[in-house]
Amino acid sequence: MSVPAPAAPPGQPKKAATAAWIGSALEYYDFFIYGSAAALIFPEVFFDESDPATATLLSLATFGVAYAARPIGALFLGHFGDRVGRKKIMVFTLMLMGISTFLIGCLPSRAQVGTLAPVLLVLCRVLQGISAAGEQASANSMTLEHAPPHRRGFFTSFTLSGTQGGQLLATLVFIPVAALPEEQLMSWGWRVPFWLSVAVAVVGYVIRRKLEETPAFEQQAATEGVVKLPLAVLVREHWADVLRVIAGALIASVSTIFTVWALSYATSDSVGMSRSSMLWVGALANLVALAAIPLWATLSDRIGRRPVFLIGATGSAVTMFLYLWSISAGSYPLTLLLGILAFGVVYSAANGVWPAFYGEMFSTRVRLSGMAIGTQIGFAVAGFAVTFAAQIAGPNGDDWSSVALFTAALCVPPVIAALSARETHKVPTEALGVRNPHEAAQRETVTA
Repeated sequence: MSVPAPAAPPGQPKKAATAAWIGSALEYYDFFIYGSAAALIFPEVFFDESDPATATLLSLATFGVAYAARPIGALFLGHFGDRVGRKKIMVFTLMLMGISTFLIGCLPSRAQVGTLAPVLLVLCRVLQGISAAGEQASANSMTLEHAPPHRRGFFTSFTLSGTQGGQLLATLVFIPVAALPEEQLMSWGWRVPFWLSVAVAVVGYVIRRKLEETPAFEQQAATEGVVKLPLAVLVREHWADVLRVIAGALIASVSTIFTVWALSYATSDSVGMSRSSMLWVGALANLVALAAIPLWATLSDRIGRRPVFLIGATGSAVTMFLYLWSISAGSYPLTLLLGILAFGVVYSAANGVWPAFYGEMFSTRVRLSGMAIGTQIGFAVAGFAVTFAAQIAGPNGDDWSSVALFTAALCVPPVIAALSARETHKVPTEALGVRNPHEAAQRETVTA
């Protein structure tokens, strides 16, 4: 039988959740300033200005490159996270993100070094993607395994509210930058948010190095031992759950379409909204999300993960259509209102509950690998959703209805995944991911 994991030391669940929130906010500040720059700055700085449409498409494609790198990073970071622990991966990912983001701010422009500039940009973006691959999975595993069993949804939601906090911080930093005179913006202004990542790395290291490893992981290592090849166990015992996580993670397409493509579309010549006003839509939507995410997560601790996730997935398909329609209509008040509703409220239902929903599908010995690999493959598709949307939108980039239908279609696999998943909100932490308790004692593991 599964042995209950020892309780976390007093106050440790809150410390873990706080560290996850702050660390994720700092790391995803780095990650999301790239999205704003890819939509507003990089087409002119790093790509051929003589063909604005192609330059924009290529710039948005570099945004997706990080998502393509994330599955590769997930294989390595997930493996070592289940071998050496959650804490070490959390520290490593934050340092890697800070360094790679700082380097982006130092890159020469296309006018200075030609095609070498976008090549260097892509390389730095790949490093960002590798870092992000291990960030959420390690932070989610840390908070889930420290949390009281009846509040796992609430505590794990801190990772995602931290992500939204980072996106909010990135947007707020870019608002005054985007308001600079064009010459200053394109020469040095856009670099400032990237240089600030030095502070990100320092603060994140100080916070995370003081965390304790989770009782569940320490017990696993001390009793049965850690798994030598987590990927082999996932394929053998959890392949269906990995597929569910991949399908569920496609819901992140809503975020990338909202954050990048909609921003690019709204500020294009066909619509003509200002950069600053649209950045405020994202800022206020993320501010509302900071409150909505823990509320949705708390609700999932009471009624279950599946119904809350389904509200977010099905509701996003509808509200994103309304949001893109409001942009096409050129009504800023309506765009602001529907942006807050779509991203701040409805999308937060799925976004706030998936850390617990996905993490509870796996046992302690492969939890970080299962979450990292499953989410990052799904996120890779979501990252390139922006590029596909730019192509679907047509030569003028204004076919918003096709993009809305495309986004709605990407919400279908998450719905199917949730409907086919088990409800786990009342399952004891030590029993999560264990199909047959009698088999747990016979698992082939190798001690660290």
